[in-house]
Amino acid sequence: MTNKGPYYITTAIAYTSGKPHIGNCYEIILADAIARYKKADGFDVHFQTGSDEHGQKIETRAIEEGMTPKEFVDKTAGTIKELWDMMGTSYDRFIRTTDADHERQIQKIFKKLYDQGDIYKGAYEGKYCTECEAFYTETQLKEGKCPVCGGNVHDEKEEAYFFKMKKYADRLIEHIKSHPEFIQPVSRKNEMMNNFLLPGLQDLCVSRTSFKWGIPVDFDERHVVYVWLDALSNYITGIGYDADGESGDLYKKYWPADLHLIGKDIIRFHTIYWPIFLMALGEPLPKQVFGHPWLLQGGEKMSKSKGNVIYVDDMINIFGLDAVRYFVLHEMPYENDGTITWELMTERVNSDLANTLGNLVNRTVAMSNKYFGGTVADKGVVVPEIDDDLKAVVTGAYEKIEKLMDTLHVADALTEIFTVFKRLNKYIDETEPWVLAKDPAKADRLATVLYNLSEGIIIGASLLAPFLPTTAGKIAQQLGTSLRDFDTLGSFGLNQGSKVTETPEILFARLDKEEILKKAEEVQARQRQEFLEHQKVAFANLVKANRMTQAEADEKWAALTGAPAADAKNDAVIDIEAKPEITYDDFAKLQFQVGEIIACEAVKGSKKLLCSKVKIGSQVKQILSGIHAAYEPEEMVGKKVMVLVNLAPRKMAGLVSEGMLLCAEDAEGNLALMKPEKDMPAGAEIG
Repeated sequence: MTNKGPYYITTAIAYTSGKPHIGNCYEIILADAIARYKKADGFDVHFQTGSDEHGQKIETRAIEEGMTPKEFVDKTAGTIKELWDMMGTSYDRFIRTTDADHERQIQKIFKKLYDQGDIYKGAYEGKYCTECEAFYTETQLKEGKCPVCGGNVHDEKEEAYFFKMKKYADRLIEHIKSHPEFIQPVSRKNEMMNNFLLPGLQDLCVSRTSFKWGIPVDFDERHVVYVWLDALSNYITGIGYDADGESGDLYKKYWPADLHLIGKDIIRFHTIYWPIFLMALGEPLPKQVFGHPWLLQGGEKMSKSKGNVIYVDDMINIFGLDAVRYFVLHEMPYENDGTITWELMTERVNSDLANTLGNLVNRTVAMSNKYFGGTVADKGVVVPEIDDDLKAVVTGAYEKIEKLMDTLHVADALTEIFTVFKRLNKYIDETEPWVLAKDPAKADRLATVLYNLSEGIIIGASLLAPFLPTTAGKIAQQLGTSLRDFDTLGSFGLNQGSKVTETPEILFARLDKEEILKKAEEVQARQRQEFLEHQKVAFANLVKANRMTQAEADEKWAALTGAPAADAKNDAVIDIEAKPEITYDDFAKLQFQVGEIIACEAVKGSKKLLCSKVKIGSQVKQILSGIHAAYEPEEMVGKKVMVLVNLAPRKMAGLVSEGMLLCAEDAEGNLALMKPEKDMPAGAEIG
């Protein structure tokens, strides 16, 4: 490929408040596909992503986890990076805003802007959203709520440093007008102009004193740099920018960025604050900021409290990596929000991946093996009215896809690639190789047909590689050839002869929708349980740190679980009728041990009973318990419980029960399994 020059692409850095869901991960998959496409198209690509690790919300999350902020962000940034790597992301740097080189440059940037009069000290009083870490005026609120996340805002007043946004507003407006490509899609540009720039900008708070987890202002250490000046600057600090004028070669080569890829909810910060900061620093503005839409779960934003979150690792475990990449890239419109459901994902795998693509490759390889011992060769026997149209569709695809990728219509580009595969499937129907095979005189025509199929597939696979890299590689391996350089994709007939694999692999197996939905239910039940357990610990830690009263914790717990607030109180008591006293010898006859539930299912014909397989030391006992009203079978698996081991076996609902799981019961009959306070091995004695 001809070197087309440098290309710098970034994603928004992921906020380390928790594990990203599939909606958050869409952006990194999209950026990776664009970066891989540009590399294949001859550009010298530098791709940067990372994690945003400072701020008040992080400080609070760390308290919830019982950790220091640094311990918390180390853990969460590690999770984010693991997910990015799991998705095969081809980034060149994963920057963390706690990296020493970044922190030092932020201090230098802040001082430079202060020294030249762009930053001044004042006091802030206004509406603040902790979730978004953003200040808003009364007019920007929507029904008194945060205009971005819809959450509560509160009055905030504190000493702060401010950036003089008004000083650069007219210059930014002129830049946007003279560079129509700068903010995309156009609707985002109109929103920024009409809602923020044209009504007049307020000076921006760029430091805080009400929390400490941030980069200190080195000449006034009561203050930490506000998250947006800190986070946005990663795009230049990560490639070697130096505020003293000693920027490195990487910065000189790649800045300004060709593309900042970000979610539509943070476009204000990237198209107003960030360009103005750059103007003040005397640096060029990025060439384009694209605010992509959201990926919604069944039409709603994903929320742990709603229980509708889908995580990418769960999806990969069920569908496979390239199936997930295909879905999120294909289903996201250019401008409007996309929808993801387990059902829709299953349908796409079956129709597009298993049928249109997988079946095409499998049939071509199988027929090449069956009719020619796997050898692919062009015998030059053509039927122009059929073959010429096929070749035109295949060789014309790159030009169409190039135009779509240049305007970031990625879903449409992927659809265009599958147009090639659909045309190849049609070619099989038109030529009927199985009919040709019956006539020895038509052997050369049959060979030519299979050659044309192989050639068309490898051109399509080469175009597919940036989007589904693993699948494209498998296709090339099965066809016994290599993926093509993009500058050769307009030529049909470059394969001088190859041999397909003798052991073809099914690229995508068809899925049973009911099985997938069952797995989805299990995943969501597990996530819900993990979320509730996490929130219980978080509320307790916030109460302990005096960030929340016990009454507030009880109220929040009740809102999450739907239970009366009183149920969450630790001081609730129940008096029950006393049983006759027993002696120590009576008690000594009872054998209590820790058991681990390794399997559980509902007992047929019973509304109350669950049948659990419980590991106790090296033994596994079957124990029946009347707790189905409180626990679903899938949430029982993995629990450590207290077991009365030497209870005489007895039959219940036709099954033998070999012990008893200990439970607590409140006045309303709600049950809770008794569990050891600390993690103990299965079989540990309780006494």
